[in-house]
Amino acid sequence: MLTQLTIKNYALIDELQVGFNNGLTIITGETGAGKSILLGGLSLILGKRADISSVKDATKKCVVEAVFDIAKYNLKSLFKIEDLDYEAITIIRREILPSGKSRAFVNDTPVNLDSLQALGERLLDIHSQHQTLQLTNDDFQFQVIDALAENSKEIDLYTQQLKGYKRLKSALDLLHSQKADAIKELDYNVYLLKELEDANLVTGEQESLESEYETLNNIEDIKERLSHSHQLLSHDDIGIVEQLAEVKSQLAKLAKFAKPYNDIYQRVDSSLIELNDIFSEIEDLENDLQADPKRLDVVNSKLQVLHNLMQKHSVETTETLIEIKEALSDKVSVTENLDATISEKEKEIKDVSLDLLKKTKAIRDNRLKVIPELVKQLEQKLATLGMPNAKFKVELLASESFLKNGTDLLQFLFSANKGGQFNDLKKAASGGELSRIMLAIKSILSNYTQLPTIMFDEIDTGVSGEISNKMATIMQDMSKQMQVFTITHLPQIAAKGDSHFKVYKQDVEEVTQTQLKKLNADERIVEIAQMLGGIKVSNSALEHAKQLLN
Repeated sequence: MLTQLTIKNYALIDELQVGFNNGLTIITGETGAGKSILLGGLSLILGKRADISSVKDATKKCVVEAVFDIAKYNLKSLFKIEDLDYEAITIIRREILPSGKSRAFVNDTPVNLDSLQALGERLLDIHSQHQTLQLTNDDFQFQVIDALAENSKEIDLYTQQLKGYKRLKSALDLLHSQKADAIKELDYNVYLLKELEDANLVTGEQESLESEYETLNNIEDIKERLSHSHQLLSHDDIGIVEQLAEVKSQLAKLAKFAKPYNDIYQRVDSSLIELNDIFSEIEDLENDLQADPKRLDVVNSKLQVLHNLMQKHSVETTETLIEIKEALSDKVSVTENLDATISEKEKEIKDVSLDLLKKTKAIRDNRLKVIPELVKQLEQKLATLGMPNAKFKVELLASESFLKNGTDLLQFLFSANKGGQFNDLKKAASGGELSRIMLAIKSILSNYTQLPTIMFDEIDTGVSGEISNKMATIMQDMSKQMQVFTITHLPQIAAKGDSHFKVYKQDVEEVTQTQLKKLNADERIVEIAQMLGGIKVSNSALEHAKQLLN
């Protein structure tokens, strides 16, 4: 429950600190006195986006702090999920800095707004007039039914699996899209791949073929030059080999005289050995060299194929062509295997779909069990609120799609008059009737949800007289299980509270400020008398106020 609220530098509030008790708390005040400011401050505690324009003095920090006693509400698991420090007396603080930046703290630990909202939803329900309009919304109607059906765990499991199902469906759609694109390119890719495979590409082949081509294409010139070189080396009289052999013979006779002569002799001997080896290699090259026009044509054709492929694929090496061939092979393989991949994905989706259907059946069965009890309780509550002929017809229709909370479509129909036709709530119920229906629903929900605090903002709009007494009685009953606040303009409701606060404006040093004051017994009599008869309090109004309070 909310035990204390502190607001500093927010809207028309300079500084406000107030403590609250359990039971039914009444908040009254003239229109424009600042009741909405209190709701705005509490909304910041619940994780609403901060607005620098709400700050009273933009040069100072705005602070809204709320203290909650949560010892009885089993919230430790939520604190653990949100990675927050649990305290039985939990303090939530929001700060809006002069720069416009906003900060949030739970028990002095910084938190993000998502965590703050998750916690706020379990601590305080602010029922505004806007929320009454949500009564006609399918999502809200499902929330009511699922709260009574205790479907939260089943829906959480379903929601998690639904995310996986949607991911699988997206993956399948992508595969179908890839297949459509791949089919368009398949024929061309197969053609390119066959062209590269027929070329029998080998790493380093281009250099080898170019060398062989140069040899075969210039064979006569090579032969002539090899032959001439052979003659220069081997001529009997003037051949280089014979001449060097004679040099060696002359130096051999000097080698024994001194080391320099021996050194030069050794060098000539080595040169002669190398020259003889060169002579033998030239002789072998000359003998091996054969003109082969057919082979020349083969090599030329292969080089032309390589050149054309390189030009087509805008590359310069055989190695790059081989990489392109492998990539094309992968593409063709993937395309040819897409049908098998799609089939596997479809089977996976079918399996998950069957599991989801089991979960949705459990959710639906739980809903069907509680709908009659919900209708019964709603009609009973509304009968006490002056709507004895109010009837509801709540039906579940099957959807062929997986929706965010199952496969049910909801018809939440209402008839206000005896013998009247059933119609959608927004068409069949007036504003005052919607307020009473919402109060009845909140009253029923209070028996099924463990919410510490609820705040009604003028839920009594459109009602008066005995009906307002009945609404107050319902709120009193709710306050036995939870802390209830109600902002009201009706004296009949204001008189039912366990405590009573008044919101008012006052001018301090020519600056208007909003204040919140807890009324004592005498002040409360005067406030209710003014709600009955206006600012000038008559004796009859005072007596009437005392009667209401008693």
